[in-house]
Amino acid sequence: MSSDPPKDKPQEERHSQAFEAESTKDPIEIAKLETRNGLQQFDAVIEMIEYFLHPERPFKLRPSHILQLHRAALRGISSYAGNFRPADVEIKGSKHRPVGAHLVPEKIEELCDYVNENWKVKSPIHFAAYALWMLNWIHPFTDGNGRTSRALSYFVLCVKLGYRLPGPQTIPDQIARDKNPYYDALEASDQALKEGKMNLSQLEEYLSGLLAKQLLSVHKQATGG
Repeated sequence: MSSDPPKDKPQEERHSQAFEAESTKDPIEIAKLETRNGLQQFDAVIEMIEYFLHPERPFKLRPSHILQLHRAALRGISSYAGNFRPADVEIKGSKHRPVGAHLVPEKIEELCDYVNENWKVKSPIHFAAYALWMLNWIHPFTDGNGRTSRALSYFVLCVKLGYRLPGPQTIPDQIARDKNPYYDALEASDQALKEGKMNLSQLEEYLSGLLAKQLLSVHKQATGG
């Protein structure tokens, strides 16, 4: 398992602020559903990875894949599970202001187009970073954007690599345990876009480090270390 979050910097949390049609408001029930949904979303990621590893199924990222992952994360928690947000949204704790709700479908199409059009020329880590950043930047859902972006990033990474990554300390799990470096890397990419360029170098380096830790956990299992 990964180490605890650094003690010198409090763990930040960022949440969308928008009208939300909740299926339940009981915090205990929500916690149970989030745990269940987290497992089911990961199962959905694995199922999607394995589907596209078949040689006769060429990969093409579609909005329906993103909606499927979101539905798994918010099932029973939000009436908007598997649907784009119907209104504008703010992100508490972030300077970024997501696009208006009317632009979300178009921006999601652009996300998919970028991945599909560059599939043969970009690296797996680049696509993982791009999906993680751009879905957060669009912020297409009233809730569950982070969970869905991390699942999407891992899905794209594994499909591009051509296999399901081994190891108990998965990249999404590592991010969830210490989100501060994740937020910092996202904001660096946001700032670059404000300056008129796409720069994912900090996010790519961050994900590369998490990938190394995930693979190292396999080595430790194998050697008993």
